[in-house]
Amino acid sequence: MRAQQANPADSADKYTWLEDVSGERAMKWVQTEDARTASVLRTDPHFAPFQADALRIAGDKRRLPLPLLRGQHVDNFWRDETHPRGLLRTTTVVDFAAAEPHWRTLLDIEALNKAEHASWVWEGMEVLQPENRFALVRLAAGGEDAEVVREFDLEAGKFVEGGFTLPRSKQTATWVDHDTLLVTRDWGSGTMTTSGYPFVVKRWKRGTPLERAEEVFRGKPADMAAAPHVFRDAQGHVVEAFEENLTFFEVATFVQTAKGVLPMALPVKANLEDLLDGELLVHLHQDWMPGGSTSPSYTQGSLLSVHLADVMRDPAHLKPQAVFTPTATEFLDAVATTRDRLVITTLNHVQGAGYTYAHTGDGWVRQALAVPPNASVSIAAANDTDNTLALQVTGFLTPPSLLLGDAGVPSSMKTVKSQPALFDATGLTVEQRSATSKDGTSVPYFVVHRKDLKFDGSNPTLLNAYGGFEVSETPAYSAVRGKLWLERGGVYVLANIRGGGEFGPAWHEAGLKTNRQRIYDDFAAVGRDLVARRITSPQHLGILGGSNGGLLMGVEMEQNPTLWNAVVIQVPLLDMLGYEHIAAGASWVGEYGSASVPKEREFLASISPYNQLKPDVKYPEPLIFTTTKDDRVGPQHARKFAAKMAEFHEPFFFDEITEGGHGAGADLKQEATTSAETYVYLTRKLMR
Repeated sequence: MRAQQANPADSADKYTWLEDVSGERAMKWVQTEDARTASVLRTDPHFAPFQADALRIAGDKRRLPLPLLRGQHVDNFWRDETHPRGLLRTTTVVDFAAAEPHWRTLLDIEALNKAEHASWVWEGMEVLQPENRFALVRLAAGGEDAEVVREFDLEAGKFVEGGFTLPRSKQTATWVDHDTLLVTRDWGSGTMTTSGYPFVVKRWKRGTPLERAEEVFRGKPADMAAAPHVFRDAQGHVVEAFEENLTFFEVATFVQTAKGVLPMALPVKANLEDLLDGELLVHLHQDWMPGGSTSPSYTQGSLLSVHLADVMRDPAHLKPQAVFTPTATEFLDAVATTRDRLVITTLNHVQGAGYTYAHTGDGWVRQALAVPPNASVSIAAANDTDNTLALQVTGFLTPPSLLLGDAGVPSSMKTVKSQPALFDATGLTVEQRSATSKDGTSVPYFVVHRKDLKFDGSNPTLLNAYGGFEVSETPAYSAVRGKLWLERGGVYVLANIRGGGEFGPAWHEAGLKTNRQRIYDDFAAVGRDLVARRITSPQHLGILGGSNGGLLMGVEMEQNPTLWNAVVIQVPLLDMLGYEHIAAGASWVGEYGSASVPKEREFLASISPYNQLKPDVKYPEPLIFTTTKDDRVGPQHARKFAAKMAEFHEPFFFDEITEGGHGAGADLKQEATTSAETYVYLTRKLMR
């Protein structure tokens, strides 16, 4: 983590010493609070069986192996009880479709950690196209965002001796060709933004020292970050693009042309998605009228295409064509390409759908993919060397299944793998309801419950939401939640509140900065609707959220303390007057606003959980969870919030694990322990 900046938000803040992440005094406080919480939650008779169930489920070998398509190979990163940190393995496309594929291990993270006396966590890889043999493997110590990058030979199953190696940094590296990378990282003094991300991109040639890499693009220290991208299609077109992230949501896009690196005339709320048949695909997050008032206008949420040849000739004058335009209920979710097909998934009133598009001389021709109704649909993998496409389909009560087929023949999509049920869903059902928020907006939510539910207010209910960064929350199968909560009579609710992307960019923008109270009103409205329908009552209603959702939980605990009896706050933001100076906080000003702007500071002060805690209010007793290795949000928020609760003699549970980064743990065992502790807490609060 970068050196901690001073927090100017509150000169009277008596808990700034807890911002010293690994300081002796801070860690002693953490250990004391961890031990106090463990003495209650981990000695509860439910803890050991919950932990065993969670670990068994997480490591169950019948889970769906998600594919990474690489030519005629299928790679998969897999974790189980024997390999809690995981291993990279491979088979063929044909063998993958078999009931029991014959996997060949390429990289065992446990073995690597043992050999190197390290604590690596797998962060992913980028394969060199079209060779499909070499990859840039990303590894992080303990799961933090900073990582190392190493070149790996996927045929030999080993790191390339003398190959590309990038030491630890927050960084991006992407292939140009076998002997060239584009890299942005910490190059030394003055090359990292105030958000703690790199803004200088260099071209690094194989066999030359990293310090001799040639600069090709530079953003500004005040940006959030800068990053390179190399888009290529099966027809042989290649383009180098550079993103200057002005804020989290605003980006200036540049391309490498024969005349040098030039800006593309795209609106700042638009991003390049992919390249197919010489067409660059652009996802709009704002309305756009290119070329002046006489040009066609395109609505936010649209997917457009522009001719690459035109871009390379004159990126300042673009002539886009609409590919997908959202409707009143259907919005773009994800984009991928195969050899000669564009694939998109959408959300239609938070229900999944999928389409393929063929590029013709007359534009784009769409065909619907045959996917089950009332389910979440995601693109698991798409192969650029042929038209092989893999889709994952799942739901709250439906174990994930994998559809494999030819994107050029939508009817060819067939289910090749289905995960068996890992909890007993007998007698359970799912409903989609809606609540009315304070300003009259209808807010949809899903309820998972027993069919014979008694509407008497006695049902233990867990309400979850995120509400930020245009992240869409959709139905998904969680066997741990099913086993530890639903099987035992619990009700689960997922709220699609504003701030997310379930209804396109406008749904997100409605809750930006000083409009954020709408998000909190939406969530409270769902809680009150659950009580009004007598699905539950405040005594039996608990809430859970992480990261931005952790901020949501802190706000709801304070604004509506009598509406909930349990509050799980995970890896949260809580000090909203000081968040810009903690870890990567400065990168989220586009979402939350800045304490340096008087109007925004006034609003942040009004909702900041750390600053709004009061000594004379009876709050629910929360469970606050964080990790020392979280270099994104940082453990400082959770620590300071808990310390102030202690000062006010308010009861709380606190758990900070050393590893895990911005998550629940660095391996399956740690994640199982976190799950067990969470559901023990919820059981104690809501089921007794």
